[in-house]
Amino acid sequence: MYNLKKILPLILIFLLFVSWKSKRTDSSLPRSTPEEQGVSSESILRFVNAADKNIKEMHSFMFLRHGKVIAEGWWNPYSKEYKHTMYSLSKSFTSTAVGFAISEKLISLDDKVISFFPHDLPDTISTYLSEMTVRNLLTMTAGQNPDPTFKITSSTNWVKTFLALPVKDKPGSKYLYNSLATFMLSAIVQKATSEKVLDYLNPRFFTPLDIINIDWEINPQGINTGGWGLRLKTEDIAKAGQFYLQKGRWNGMQLLSSQWIEEATTFKIEQAPQALQAEKDSSDWMQGYGYQFSLCRYNGYRGDGAYGQYMIVMPNLDAVIVMTAEKGNMQPQLNLVWKYLLPGIKEGKLPSNDESLKKLTTRLSSLALTVNLKHSTSKIEKSIAGKIFVLEPNEYKIESVKISFTGKICRVSLKVDSLTKTIDLEMGKWSLGETYLPAPNLLMNKILTGMLPFKIAGNYTWKDENTLELTLRYIETAHSQLITLRFDQNNIFMSFRNAFTQKNPTVLKGLAV
Repeated sequence: MYNLKKILPLILIFLLFVSWKSKRTDSSLPRSTPEEQGVSSESILRFVNAADKNIKEMHSFMFLRHGKVIAEGWWNPYSKEYKHTMYSLSKSFTSTAVGFAISEKLISLDDKVISFFPHDLPDTISTYLSEMTVRNLLTMTAGQNPDPTFKITSSTNWVKTFLALPVKDKPGSKYLYNSLATFMLSAIVQKATSEKVLDYLNPRFFTPLDIINIDWEINPQGINTGGWGLRLKTEDIAKAGQFYLQKGRWNGMQLLSSQWIEEATTFKIEQAPQALQAEKDSSDWMQGYGYQFSLCRYNGYRGDGAYGQYMIVMPNLDAVIVMTAEKGNMQPQLNLVWKYLLPGIKEGKLPSNDESLKKLTTRLSSLALTVNLKHSTSKIEKSIAGKIFVLEPNEYKIESVKISFTGKICRVSLKVDSLTKTIDLEMGKWSLGETYLPAPNLLMNKILTGMLPFKIAGNYTWKDENTLELTLRYIETAHSQLITLRFDQNNIFMSFRNAFTQKNPTVLKGLAV
């Protein structure tokens, strides 16, 4: 027998969605001009120019006011049709799943964590472990210290390992960022619903918002990682932000209760109570934390992910701002939003400004990351073309390399794990392709749901007469690789640089055969 309490909300959502869908052919958000929605085009242009100059690795930007997109741009080779790794912005979507499960009375905030996993409990259950609740996981107050994320993800049973670790502080008493606490929320939703978080959210959230073709990493136990690993398009993030701004309402349907969204996005605990007031005033990481949402200065809140993935919601201004990037220190991105965008937001419509709007439109359509262009050719091209260089055993599992040239195209053939794959790279422009070479920083597990082969945009250049540089941008992640190939007669020396390598990366050695 089906559980009617569980399926009735789904039936209602489905019927409403079908009715709405039959009247609508375009799933994208409506568009408008900045001035029409009370925002200065000049302020947005100043923001884009400042971001392009200071952030360097901006990938996309979208600005919504009154539910309409008033500015959007992608730094080539990133573009609107590609997904982007969300890192910890994924946490806000896990929180959304918890909200739905609570609204369907499948779980509650005060449920004890241990109650969901009777077969994974340690032999001795401490008092603090027994007290840990769903609410504590949501607010990053589980009581574990230090953050156990990397220790747990090296195990085969993350749930069991999480529950076996000491709980040093009383749950609810201290904030400590803990991505595995979010994973445990994902595991709890899966226990309560018999569905992965992604599958559970699809009919309730993603499908009504027309968010499709997404993926979410899973752990060795088949559970969505929860705290990271979700990949969405820029506009998908914007839709989610608008959904929260509208307090769970979408196209006339109240998908998630406004009470839950108010609860999830308001202050629950202070991140750094001992910090000086001057530090708190200048940091968006010390404004308080909700249920997997951080509070911002200027009366906003956000979901955010490492390296500059942002979904910023400003209820007082009826605005949503989305950014994707690769940036180590994320505060400067927010500072640019506060410095340039906020002053340009006004009440009511603004007079049209055709000249500024044209400048902004042109600028947004021409955004691009720099393409390396040094030596156009090298005298050794002919001598290395077609040679197979066999590499010594290495961590990348690359067995051999073969290079050939046709015009401005460099074809790189890599034999990895006994399979030979080719990448065509062009000089002076981004060329699209695919690779099985590992992307930098593949987080903490190797179950790459939906990610292989990796989509890339690449180019090549000669650094000098003997050194070939290959740039690979993994355009559905936040990252890129610079592969350097140095040739010395029949020898090859190959190294990889990215945002995570040391100054002296490992050098792979090989010999022509």
